[in-house]
Amino acid sequence: MQADAAASPLAHHFESLEKQQHAARLGMWLFLATEVLLFAGLFTGYGVYRYLYADAFAAASRHLHTSIGLTNTVVLIVSSFTVAWGLDQAALGKPKNTFYLFGLSVLLGVVFLCFKAYEYSHHFHEGMLPGRYYTWEAIGPGPGGPIFFSLYYLITGLHALHVVIGMTVLAVIGLKARAGKYTAEYFVPVELAGLYWHLVDLVWIFVFPLIYLV
Repeated sequence: MQADAAASPLAHHFESLEKQQHAARLGMWLFLATEVLLFAGLFTGYGVYRYLYADAFAAASRHLHTSIGLTNTVVLIVSSFTVAWGLDQAALGKPKNTFYLFGLSVLLGVVFLCFKAYEYSHHFHEGMLPGRYYTWEAIGPGPGGPIFFSLYYLITGLHALHVVIGMTVLAVIGLKARAGKYTAEYFVPVELAGLYWHLVDLVWIFVFPLIYLV
């Protein structure tokens, strides 16, 4: 009986597993709300400066690698599908399949970061740097160019950090799934990991048109 209690996912301070799962989901949604507020503030700031320096921002965005941005969009959409599939497999009581699907999602995250690193390296070589380090002369003098790339690196860099965090979470949860930590009756950690990854993808869905296309 003691062994069963030790193996139970129910924490000692909750009356039931149902209440524990409800609290976990509520906490995750509150956390995701703070993340939405963070990126909403950055997008608002980007919109304000784009209005103030419309010509410079438009010229700078035309020199970004739209094809890479589009490819990364597809990569993240596919990764969201594999994460959702992994959650479905956990609900069906097939945690090993969750491990493989989450592992595939992590690999797609690596692909995203590799494309982003390639894009960054090109920008660095051309002098498309933030603030006072900006040396690119293709769009003429003025503060518009340096401000654009400052916001570009801030937004995309912060998103890339979230991708790394999401990959880490998926890897840890995937390994736990392979170890048999989750069952068809209890897989809330898998669900929460999926929610975080979907947020990462959703943020990029806004980043891509806002910075690369508009």
